[in-house]
Amino acid sequence: MTLVPFSDLARAAYCPRQLYYVRRDDERSVPPKARERIDLAFRYDELVDAPDRVLRQLPLHRSPTDYRRNLTRLRERDEYGDLVDPATERGFLSGKDCHGTVHKVLEPAAGTEEPDDAGPSPPPIPTLVSSGEPPANGVWEPQAVRAVGLAKALAWEREREIERALVEYPAVGVVREVRLTLRKKAAYRKALRAARSIDGPPPRVDDDRCDACDYAAECGTRRRSLRSLLG
Repeated sequence: MTLVPFSDLARAAYCPRQLYYVRRDDERSVPPKARERIDLAFRYDELVDAPDRVLRQLPLHRSPTDYRRNLTRLRERDEYGDLVDPATERGFLSGKDCHGTVHKVLEPAAGTEEPDDAGPSPPPIPTLVSSGEPPANGVWEPQAVRAVGLAKALAWEREREIERALVEYPAVGVVREVRLTLRKKAAYRKALRAARSIDGPPPRVDDDRCDACDYAAECGTRRRSLRSLLG
């Protein structure tokens, strides 16, 4: 069965009709500004103590003071050392159902010496880096679905169970955890079925999702995306 790209999973969870247009146009490029924000996830140690003049030149979603405060809190987390120095950066994963880029793979036990009877090392943790804003709590549903896809693909490659992934929001300086709960795995399976079943335009939606969609005008909803209004 054809493997589904991780990005297609997220779009299917957001709106299958949007995924139809993206596939039709073969348009999966990441905008330059988004790439700049994603790159910040590989500079935490450099930026945590950076002065205002440096931070003001970056595409942050927070003021320099708030950004430094967020990175200082992040530095207190157990995963910080691995986030700064991950085992894998911008790697490729291929699982049973989906494949694509994983921004980081953390190996929590890497570099530590444990007794022979200490048991198995902690499982690796895949991370997804988002250029946007996080919700008030947790992560956005499409990102959670994509994170589950990363964890399942990594579990397939490593032949071991992986129960969590991380979503980084480097332009804000926060990192959120995604646990592979029954609900999140069900959402993943639903998105996977939707992505695989598209062979024509899926049913149209007309709600708040359309406000941020570049295909809103073409789709025929009553709403128009910001890009279409400014174009």
